Amino acid sequence: MTVHPQISVVINNYNYGRYLPDAIDSALAQRDVQAEVVVVDDGSTDDSRHVISAYGDRIRAVFQKNGGQAAALNAGVATATAPLLAFLDADDWWQPGKLAAVVAAFGRAPDAGLVYHRLQPTHLDGSKAFAAIPRSLCRGDLSRMLVASGGCWPFPMTSSLSVRRSVWDRAGNIPAGFRISADAWITGVLPFLAPVVALPDALGAYRIHDNAWYRSSPDDAMLARRISHWEETVRVTNIFLAAQGRPERLDVADHFERAMALARLDHPKAPGRLALFMHALRDAGEPHPLRRLRTALRIMAAARGATGQAEVGTS
Repeated sequence: MTVHPQISVVINNYNYGRYLPDAIDSALAQRDVQAEVVVVDDGSTDDSRHVISAYGDRIRAVFQKNGGQAAALNAGVATATAPLLAFLDADDWWQPGKLAAVVAAFGRAPDAGLVYHRLQPTHLDGSKAFAAIPRSLCRGDLSRMLVASGGCWPFPMTSSLSVRRSVWDRAGNIPAGFRISADAWITGVLPFLAPVVALPDALGAYRIHDNAWYRSSPDDAMLARRISHWEETVRVTNIFLAAQGRPERLDVADHFERAMALARLDHPKAPGRLALFMHALRDAGEPHPLRRLRTALRIMAAARGATGQAEVGTS
């Protein structure tokens, strides 16, 4: 392990022993950077412990009872020693130059609290699934955009996120309630504390498979779970803003992805198609006007469908 690392890698794992070697190997293979690798196993019941132990002192291993993703990331940060933190889900992996690019980006922007990049969605066989995500990139002070959008923006996922340790400490640990999608805390509250830097390249891969958050086909139970998650995220973010003495507050009604999910479920609180169309056109969480227009047109096309069951998605 590096004695004085520039950046600490925090890998969180729960029952992903079959994917974990790809993640760890990609972290250890980083070029032109001094890094340490912390792997937190959150009470796995598969062969993850054996996989992690095989790396010996090349990594820092943390084994704990199952507490969810927030608990795993918090434990990893507590173990990490570097001034910069990079997060990696156990089922994803990075390109060899990722950490060097991130460290350089923080060096160019000494006031930045969060650096992120695109991820390449990848099938289980390693082939590309679709275009790198997120499509739209957001930079600088995002606080006004987050307030206007109910916290909804084309935010990056865990494996593309790196943060300055001092800004993490100002925000505090991720609340324990974020058992899944703990990146919602990182991307939801840290932009209120410091500017954001977006790197355009896909410096890592996001593995496509059915998991705690993603489904390859529409799933009503998953949509309902996402709605609850978004609502809770807004609630917790407002508590955070109040504790920080900030005047801003989020309104969940401004959250476009929630509105879309409600419509797909034909929920009693779902907006009408015209209201959803107008919301798409003025969605503060999508900075690209053409993408807003395409989404709005898809909403109207679905409304004209004979069955009314057409799948509506963002571009």
